[in-house]
Amino acid sequence: MAQPIAPPSLPPLLPGTSTPATAPPFLLPPTLPRGLPLPGLPAPAQAEIRQRIEDAQGARPPSLPALPAGSPAATGAVEAADPPLSHTEAFFAERLGQPLRQFGYDSFRAGPTPPQLSGALPEDYLIGREDELVLAFRGRTRATLNLRVLRDGTILSPDLPPIPAAGRTLRELRAEMEARMARDMPGTELFLSIGQVRQIAVFVGGEVQRPGMQALSSLSSVLDALQQAGGVRRSGSLRAIRVEGPQGTRIIDLYAVIAGATPGGTGAALSLHEGERILVPPLGGIAAIAGEVTRPAIYELPAGVASVPLATLLRLAGEPLRPAGNRFLLQGTDAAGRRSFTEITPRDPVRRGDSVLVQPGADVVANQLRLAGHVAAPITRAAGRGRATLRGLLSDPLLVRPDPYPGFAVILRSDPETRLRHFVPFDLARVLRGAEDPPLAEGDEVVVLGNADIAWLASPPVQRALRGEPPAGEACAALTQLAVAAAGAPVRFAHARGAGFPGIGAPGCPAVFRDYPALLGVLLDAAVLVTGEVRQPGLFPVLPDTGLDQVLAAAGGLTDGADASAVELAREPVGQGGAAALARGTVDLRAHAARAVRLAPRDVLRIPRGFTDREAGAVTVAGEAVRPGTYDIRRGERLSELLARAGGLTPHAFAYGAVMTRESVRARQQEGFQRTARELETSLIQVAAGQAVAGGRGTAVDLGSAITAGRELAATLRGAQAAGRMVVEANPVVLAARPDLDMLLEPGDVIVIPKRPNDVTVVGAVLNPGSLQFQPGWRAGDYLNASGGPQRFADASRAFVVLPNGQSTPAGLSAWQGGGAAVPPGSLLVVPQDPSPFETWGFIRDLTQVLGQVTISSAALAVIAREGRGAR
Repeated sequence: MAQPIAPPSLPPLLPGTSTPATAPPFLLPPTLPRGLPLPGLPAPAQAEIRQRIEDAQGARPPSLPALPAGSPAATGAVEAADPPLSHTEAFFAERLGQPLRQFGYDSFRAGPTPPQLSGALPEDYLIGREDELVLAFRGRTRATLNLRVLRDGTILSPDLPPIPAAGRTLRELRAEMEARMARDMPGTELFLSIGQVRQIAVFVGGEVQRPGMQALSSLSSVLDALQQAGGVRRSGSLRAIRVEGPQGTRIIDLYAVIAGATPGGTGAALSLHEGERILVPPLGGIAAIAGEVTRPAIYELPAGVASVPLATLLRLAGEPLRPAGNRFLLQGTDAAGRRSFTEITPRDPVRRGDSVLVQPGADVVANQLRLAGHVAAPITRAAGRGRATLRGLLSDPLLVRPDPYPGFAVILRSDPETRLRHFVPFDLARVLRGAEDPPLAEGDEVVVLGNADIAWLASPPVQRALRGEPPAGEACAALTQLAVAAAGAPVRFAHARGAGFPGIGAPGCPAVFRDYPALLGVLLDAAVLVTGEVRQPGLFPVLPDTGLDQVLAAAGGLTDGADASAVELAREPVGQGGAAALARGTVDLRAHAARAVRLAPRDVLRIPRGFTDREAGAVTVAGEAVRPGTYDIRRGERLSELLARAGGLTPHAFAYGAVMTRESVRARQQEGFQRTARELETSLIQVAAGQAVAGGRGTAVDLGSAITAGRELAATLRGAQAAGRMVVEANPVVLAARPDLDMLLEPGDVIVIPKRPNDVTVVGAVLNPGSLQFQPGWRAGDYLNASGGPQRFADASRAFVVLPNGQSTPAGLSAWQGGGAAVPPGSLLVVPQDPSPFETWGFIRDLTQVLGQVTISSAALAVIAREGRGAR
């Protein structure tokens, strides 16, 4: 076996090169990858290798900064980025408005790859010089010989004469060797195979990345040579590659290999032989195809062809994505160089430089039905060639989610002439039962509603939109459209706006109204308002001539206290000239079945409650009652009856100091405080503007301090909490003797019976305000003196006593009043300040009564809180 020949040492490079002149010579490795021995190379191949090494070292680019260790570029983990657009690609990108790549050139992006030397060789392999043959003798003679084809084309075996091998196929040589063995060495079998293949040198030139001699194995093909040369440039042809050699010239079309779209150029035409050269000519005629095809790209026309049918170009592009209904728009160039557009067919020709855009003839949806809304999932079905019906679309009941609204669903349908869409209502319950089966048209959308969607019609956002208020918070196109419609035609939704539903909560816009905003107005136009004694009042869309029983079922049915004998029905029958006079009547459901009462859209049903003497709320008894607690009451029940139900009063009860609060009284008192505060602030503005009420004493007054004091008083009035106390008589003995004092009770009343007190409280402009022990027979003056007497600016003439029952009476502290009447225990003595510095203002003169009310409210609240703690 011939030994590998090492190339001679490289001579020093010329000055100015990037490689030092003392660079060591390049030596070939002893083995190839995978451990295969390196065969001996012929002299031309060695010279070519040395020349390429010298060229690479002499033209080496400047050193680049080292990449970080482990980076993708350093490890080769990331492929090279797409190359920039070629001149041809830029030309078509500017015309089509989208980038397209030239077809086939990416096949060479992987770069040179080592030849694959493993595996069996084909029987038609052509043996040449320097090939190694392996001869295995079995039988009478046993031996294995590795023989190399000599320069004269023969092989020499110790037991056989020279045998011509070069230029013969492996099949032919094996047949001759077996024939010789049978003739010259009977009883011995011969097995022939190839050990190592020879190396050949092929010149690759023209439009390739690295033209020149390429060292290849004898098994390499034209594709291997082109890959070794760096691939074909995008300016080179893939369909007219010329291979020249001793056996003649042949033209290879690589589209036959890459795309498999044209015959020829395969098999033996791709094999290479010693001494052949490959020439890649410039790019020939090209055409582009874009749009909805499998493989949009720029394709080269066959060599020497000026045009091809569009069908040929479509086959190269993998055919259109749609099997039919395609539109082919050709963009060409006229004689003046202007772009021209033409609609063509697959039979029409496509010329050099043309581009074809494949588009759908009409990219619209046809022959479909859609089911949406309150369903398990929106689905699309084919309308079919026959008669499509609702029953067929809803054949599976599981498509509809639980809890649908049975009385009303819609079909969104387009008019075939105007293409305007409108809603067609239908009865979902009848369709599901099979009682009716309306037909469907192509493009219909069936929208099923849920009970939650119908309940949203009575929600606060919808009620605000009915009043013309724009939606707040979450954007909902349905509410916006409704607000505009309600503001433009207020009477249109009068039946829905007069419901009086409470504005509690702010539920979001359901999905069905986000998808179909116009549906909200349609539902309200068809709605029946149901209020009163039903379990779920609201607005319920109905079809004309719908039974009252269906609406009551949607509303949850009547409550236990409903009066079925006097159901009020209001209707707007449209008369001649479009006039709609509101008509009201009552329906006795006891005499007529609810099914017999037929309803129409915009009807209003009010179900009253049957008469009962039971009040809607309860009252509370606290404090010194035998059985305090909360009691329900009937209409017209009095305080004496309630006290009797509570077991009467305990021995420690102080009936004279009973505190009764009522919500309606509290609201009036609170409004009185607010009104007085507003009047006080108005008077302050008048004083500041120099418009004080006449009648002052003419003395100098510090208006700034007075205004500040007035503002503080107004703030106190605004922050005061009214108790809603009423003066009542709670002594059962007195109530029995005086029935006129027996108070009628209202829901929410609170009656507190305190224990008998043993103190009297003195507050206001006194030297030592506080609570004093009750002394029998003491008058207001006695308690005032016991508290240190009045202050310097006290106005004793205006002092008053708040009695335990909540009434107020003058204290009688003036000299001519003699100290007033005796003060009972639990009373409150109030001594106000002298208002003379403020008498210039008329608004101060009547504040004594207001301050008294504030004091009474505070005292009442204190008693309620104290008794409440005692009860706990």
